[in-house]
Amino acid sequence: MTKHMDNLARKSDTHRSEPDDPVPSRYALRVGDIEVLVVSDGVLPLPTATLATNVEPAVRAGWFEGMFLPPDKFDWALNVLVLRSGEQTILVDAGLGGQFPGFPRAGQFPKRLDAAGIDLASVTDVIITHMHMDHVGGLLVGEVRKRLRPDLRIHVARAEVDFWASPDFSATAMPSPVPNVLRTTARQFLKEYGSQLQIFEEEFEVAPGVVVWRTGGHTPGHSVVRVTSGGERLTFAGDAIFPVGFDHPDWHNGFEHDPEEAVRVRIRLLQEAAMTRELLVATHLPFPSVGRVAVDGDAFRWIAAFWDY
Repeated sequence: MTKHMDNLARKSDTHRSEPDDPVPSRYALRVGDIEVLVVSDGVLPLPTATLATNVEPAVRAGWFEGMFLPPDKFDWALNVLVLRSGEQTILVDAGLGGQFPGFPRAGQFPKRLDAAGIDLASVTDVIITHMHMDHVGGLLVGEVRKRLRPDLRIHVARAEVDFWASPDFSATAMPSPVPNVLRTTARQFLKEYGSQLQIFEEEFEVAPGVVVWRTGGHTPGHSVVRVTSGGERLTFAGDAIFPVGFDHPDWHNGFEHDPEEAVRVRIRLLQEAAMTRELLVATHLPFPSVGRVAVDGDAFRWIAAFWDY
């Protein structure tokens, strides 16, 4: 994996791209001695209303217009990580999978790992930031499941597992079919992988320099992953941060099960990222979603990293 990721980091290995991929779909970097690969699982079209449920529609539409985006529907990016620390290869989230009708451009990460020369059988650990379908669905694809090693360790917060035993959607504002699909997918995930779960309470070091810790907010067990090595740091924020969250960190997302707590988590993470100047990556920021955060008055400013070709 080291050889492949080093080649990817140079960005000169263009002949390895999938022939039907019109855009780059993986981006490699290093955090000290830890190799990091951001992989696009594709995009998920959703109504713009889900991105800001506590503001007037005209205000929300104005933000989208200012971002040169359509007012009714936009593409949520889906990003997952592959980390290599010592002898461990760690997958952070698993994307949507291809089993959900209506999302033909999502569920891409298995073929994109193949294109990067990464065998699913080499993955020793999976970290699940939370159990929404666009984070665990990829593990439910038959071709993926049968390629994973039998001793695979899957790390997830106890609060997340407990929540999905009887989930509460009362504070969410999702498209009507979604809650049912989320319930079904979470139950299937627990049924198929329950014996492989490595449940942590608040924080756990999965590998040297790779720590997962529970934030709550988006879901009760929502967690982020911090990568630290050689004086460098990167945080994978999962669904704590969305594109609108820099300009308007107080706007609620329709998929947040505790919107008020999600706001507190978001502001705390953004303040810390601005203070430490660390790299930040998140599931739904535009690929490759690698950048830094600056304070901008009462809000924040996203500073995308320059690509290293």
